[in-house]
Amino acid sequence: YLRDRLVVARELLTESGSIFVQIGDENVHLVRCLLDEVFGQANGVALINFRKKTMPLGATFLERMGDYLLWYSKDISSAKAKYRQLYLKQDITGDFHWNWYELADGTRRRITKAQIEAGEQTHINARVARLVSMWPPSFSSNAVFRIDLNGKEWWPAEGQCWPTNSVGMQRLIEANRLEPEGQYLRYLLYLDDYDLVKLTTNWQDTIGARDQNYVVETSPTVVERCLLMTTDPGDLVLDPTCGSGTTAYVAEQWGRRWITIDTSRVALALARTRLMAAKFPYYILADSADGIMKEAEITGQVPPAPLPKIDNDIKKGFVYKRVPHITLKSIANNEEIDAIHTKWQEQLEVVRAKLNKLFGKKWEEWEIPREASDQLSVSSNQLSKIEELLAEWWRLRRERQKEIDEAIAKRADAELLYDQPYEDNKRIRVSGPFTAESLSPHRVLSTEEERPSSEVQAQKEPSNGQFETMIIDNLKKAGVQNTRKNERLKFDRLEPFAGTWLHAAGEYTEKDKTKRVAISIGPEHGTVGPELVREAAKEAVRGAGFDLLVVCGFAFDAHAGETAKEFTPELPVRKENRVAEVATVQYGKLPVMLARMNPDLAMGDELLKKTGAGNLFMVFGEPDINIKKHKDGKLVVEIKGVDVYDPTTGQIRSSSTDDIACWFIDTNYNGESFFVRHAYFTGADEPYEKLKRALRAEIDEAAWSALYSTKSRPFELPKTGKIAVKVINHYGDEVLKVYEV
Repeated sequence: YLRDRLVVARELLTESGSIFVQIGDENVHLVRCLLDEVFGQANGVALINFRKKTMPLGATFLERMGDYLLWYSKDISSAKAKYRQLYLKQDITGDFHWNWYELADGTRRRITKAQIEAGEQTHINARVARLVSMWPPSFSSNAVFRIDLNGKEWWPAEGQCWPTNSVGMQRLIEANRLEPEGQYLRYLLYLDDYDLVKLTTNWQDTIGARDQNYVVETSPTVVERCLLMTTDPGDLVLDPTCGSGTTAYVAEQWGRRWITIDTSRVALALARTRLMAAKFPYYILADSADGIMKEAEITGQVPPAPLPKIDNDIKKGFVYKRVPHITLKSIANNEEIDAIHTKWQEQLEVVRAKLNKLFGKKWEEWEIPREASDQLSVSSNQLSKIEELLAEWWRLRRERQKEIDEAIAKRADAELLYDQPYEDNKRIRVSGPFTAESLSPHRVLSTEEERPSSEVQAQKEPSNGQFETMIIDNLKKAGVQNTRKNERLKFDRLEPFAGTWLHAAGEYTEKDKTKRVAISIGPEHGTVGPELVREAAKEAVRGAGFDLLVVCGFAFDAHAGETAKEFTPELPVRKENRVAEVATVQYGKLPVMLARMNPDLAMGDELLKKTGAGNLFMVFGEPDINIKKHKDGKLVVEIKGVDVYDPTTGQIRSSSTDDIACWFIDTNYNGESFFVRHAYFTGADEPYEKLKRALRAEIDEAAWSALYSTKSRPFELPKTGKIAVKVINHYGDEVLKVYEV
């Protein structure tokens, strides 16, 4: 089962694409073997473990706190596989290596062991740093020479060498990046030189999704990282297990195109609502006027004038935040340090000469004190002059160090933060246009020459009845549900029936009376059309006094409902609906119920065990539609509600539009494909109201009211002479009605 789907996934991937499979520890080894077989062991990128639970829930043995992600690429070669490195903020809490800090005046001090154990490193208002060994991995005799630092000679350790040449080492001294530790010199690494760490395969900050919409919902952080590591804006993402739509939600946020699939209509309904009610930050596009100006601001360059042609192409990405990555090598190769040091040294030498004259000393730079000693026997005027010179000396030192640090940061390599694009806080973005499609139940018949001989032979042989038997068994257990939880048709008895169009017969209780029911099961791979409904109804009418016919199918033709009404006891037609009436012929007084089968029924017993009996067979009532013609010849469609069949009473009752999630109109229906030309929403308004509040003044009240309505906007008469109305409830069940106008 899984192998076939992995094979298809591999075929769908581009050469630079990747696949992520989420799995628990029970089967991770088995799935990895399958992935090795399909993608090749060499294309295995990583096994990622991520945390799902906040706290242990009381397992008998070791508690499992997370799941695994198996990451494979189509082609792992660097020229093809797409990879964008992500970073996390470095957490140094409790790390005894970071045991130095530098105050704003340049004073350096050690962080005590007690401070480290108390976790105070991150709360110190200073630049935290650590001392790092400078010994390179390979030895070079040309890098063994003497260094003079603060009046003392330094040499590399025996068998070691300096990491750069004499010019580079002098720049490290000028940048104040060398610090003695014992008998060796060390490189001073500030935390803000590079306060990031690369994202690795251990994700402990991905605790499960909050405010879950779905029982097995994955944290958006997990999906987000997978997408950002392996795709760029404009790329296409496929999630064949939609669930609550987290992948689609994350892809929409980050500018990726997406396709998501699920067999459960409830899952798709949840995902649809989640996306339509979502609001996202507006990221600045690189291919935009704002993006070009922002890029120039970040890099310190003058923006081009005039601006190049702008297409607002999302495939060119966003403008990302970036952080400098300061390394020993970048400092040693930075020639700008020489010029800055020389410029400031001229001013410092003048001040040093004055200080030496006042003190009668020959102080070098490292010997000049930070403040005048209280024991100096000088006049108050001289003391004031000394204090002014010392303040000037250290001010110049700080200014020099600041300019050198800025030059170092400016010339350092920059790391793009692909998960931190710049936002335009003045804009709010909502989901782009998307469609909710159902798999076409129609099958394209190939010629016998194209089909395997086994398939041709199987087509000629009679069905072994396994599909019908499985449906009858589940129907017996689950019954038929409508949109109300407590309204379910329960069978007292249900057995196979040897009919032409009828497959089962049974009994149910209605108002303390036993009634007979006939069951007709539609094709395993196909649509239930008018012919099947009509022939099954005729057979039931001719049969032994059936009180109800239930026609089960995975999908129903648009005209199947009209055929069912031919046999249903006639209901009064509203006079105002005379613009679009459907001719009916009464063949009998047999109520015909069209029950949509859950696609899970086609997926096997294992999935059904997890689905349970709920909502396997659903009845969605007839929409109550009123079509009016205006004086200008335009039409307006109003939906009053849904006529729902109550299986517990056998009565048809009208319900309000609260049972309807959305309804669409094809104002020029061609009889083959339904095209959404008008879309409206009713009931369950809470998520959309939240979105409305979030958008505030951006909302056009007239447009919002037109969208959120039970009455359509006026439209022209269709050229085809027909319109179609599709109504969808909150379970994802849908019904299509065609009207001639």
